[in-house]
Amino acid sequence: MSNPVTTPTTDDAFLGGALQMLQPQNSYRAGLDAVLLAAAASILPGAGARVLDVGAGVGVVGLAVARRVADAHVTLVERDPQLAALACANIARNQLADRASLIEADVSRPLGELSQLGALVDSFDCALANPPYHTQGRGTSARDAIKAGANAMPDGDLDRWARFMTAMLRPGGSAVVIHKAEALPELLGAYPGRFGDLLLVPIHPRDGSPATRVLLRGIKGSRAPLRIRAGLVLHNADGSSRPEMEAILRHGAALDLDA
Repeated sequence: MSNPVTTPTTDDAFLGGALQMLQPQNSYRAGLDAVLLAAAASILPGAGARVLDVGAGVGVVGLAVARRVADAHVTLVERDPQLAALACANIARNQLADRASLIEADVSRPLGELSQLGALVDSFDCALANPPYHTQGRGTSARDAIKAGANAMPDGDLDRWARFMTAMLRPGGSAVVIHKAEALPELLGAYPGRFGDLLLVPIHPRDGSPATRVLLRGIKGSRAPLRIRAGLVLHNADGSSRPEMEAILRHGAALDLDA
């Protein structure tokens, strides 16, 4: 049985209303990054793909994948009890309980301590992660406990997340992470020896502006070299979304990282 939801919430529409998500009213809230990450999941319809959403929060990433790919099976992993409770509620209210489930666990802990996840080692086709963008102790922490946990992680946890995703993926499975651009050295440092065929996609707010986010995909067990794709530009000069972004945000289209 999941924990009861006790925090005030809002009811937010994603993918043009195809996904209705409860989120904390005054705390961490998923947005553009989560939708982009879900669109970048390297899976195809018809394969019955098994997808792992690491640090799932209220479940936007994993449930957006489940909504887009009708035969995908998604496992959400979240450590915070209130976010986990909201994720369970979101699975039910979006009628995805037949293809989505939640495990409440802290993926930075040794896998031997995570009994439910230990049984799923080497079984996922794709792992997705939108890790906290800040390191605890660097800067001012949010007053809200949920927001603080979602925004910042202990030093070294990014490497622990990469190790966890490696263990959970089948050989040849893909790990896709979205993060702030300045975290790229740490991201690249966590991938060698675990993932190859790395594909880096810089994300630019507007044409000519510096990248503020990066998408990084790796393939478990591959030894192929790093590739850097042309940057993804989100907005036109007037601030409107580019057509390919509108298709992702409003209609749930996939983002082909290899295009």
